[in-house]
Amino acid sequence: MIYHKIYNHVDTLPKAWDALAIPDIFLKTDFLKGLETSIPSNITGYYAGIFKHDELVGIAIVQRVEMYADDIFRKSSSNKIKEIGKQLVSKIVKGNALVVGNLLHTGQHGIYFNPLKISQSEFLTELEQVLDDLTLEIKTKFNKKIRIIVFKDYFENDKIHETTHFFKSNNLYKVQVQPNMVFKSETWKTTNEYISAFNKKYRRRFNTARKKGIDLDYRELDSDYLNTNSKAIFSLYETVSDNAGVNSFKLHENHFYQLKVHLKDHFKVFGVFLNEELVGFYSLILNDTVLETYFLGYNKTLQRTYQMYLNMLFNMAFFGIEKHFKSIVYARTAMEIKSSIGAKPHNMHIYLNHTNSFIANTVLKCIVKYMNPIQTWEERHPFK
Repeated sequence: MIYHKIYNHVDTLPKAWDALAIPDIFLKTDFLKGLETSIPSNITGYYAGIFKHDELVGIAIVQRVEMYADDIFRKSSSNKIKEIGKQLVSKIVKGNALVVGNLLHTGQHGIYFNPLKISQSEFLTELEQVLDDLTLEIKTKFNKKIRIIVFKDYFENDKIHETTHFFKSNNLYKVQVQPNMVFKSETWKTTNEYISAFNKKYRRRFNTARKKGIDLDYRELDSDYLNTNSKAIFSLYETVSDNAGVNSFKLHENHFYQLKVHLKDHFKVFGVFLNEELVGFYSLILNDTVLETYFLGYNKTLQRTYQMYLNMLFNMAFFGIEKHFKSIVYARTAMEIKSSIGAKPHNMHIYLNHTNSFIANTVLKCIVKYMNPIQTWEERHPFK
């Protein structure tokens, strides 16, 4: 017999949760606890356990996201057509959504099941019941209707794509989103090897960036610093976040501190200092053999002068090589500059459905592409 249980808090999860052979830190209770204590105000986390004969054989992270125009569009535009477009988009998208996965980070960090204990089809069928139960609960408790259901961020080679009958029967449409930029750090044994592999143009570019950023000082920040300086760090994050055309959340001010408390050495935050003043930061999550780049921030007026962002990208590459990670996930923004340091694009897809039958999913597809456009960009090839 297959059944499920839905949990509202990490503290109530069964002990068997962390006993599952999951190589993904984003599904472990340490990360989930840190996230729960600092989750954006418009997101509520739910945790589903899938059982077979009373044995926990699969898990899922489901996030209820309340989306409204002010959250989605941070920047206003003087272009009237664009503003009308935003209003139309917000009318269709705004409201409550259920996201299978973690909206805060690029990648498939929402589901796991033991294929020796339960088939993918059985797991997804039970997950469908989880979503039905949550939809009913949210309607009953909060009088809110779930308007959109999303399964997020699957690479092209993910086996989930094989279960086409599940997605078709649930009217979940497959949509390509921006690629995930991945850097194969295991290619090089040392950072000198990495830099030596650049062709002349990109080695010169590296040297220029380092020369421009010579006055920058990088230091790892501990939990005490993150707690004491949470406002300054959040302000730097906000500068970058608010510059994005479309966004679906804003981090809690103490997010970085809480992740550090719960993940300890698996979460690294590096501050960028200029004359002892914090002018930027970047963060990393050590996820088994994969280094995950996380949120960053910087002083916008200093960014270009010191090539702060590019220097951060190089620092992340150096960290991954020196610590012998197999790969570095650079996520899906600024693809061109990330390709210039050696990251490669990997296509990703999401599945989504609008529960309002009056809104055609072809329209929803267009909305997704509007909010997360497949940008035209030139991939750089920095190596000899």
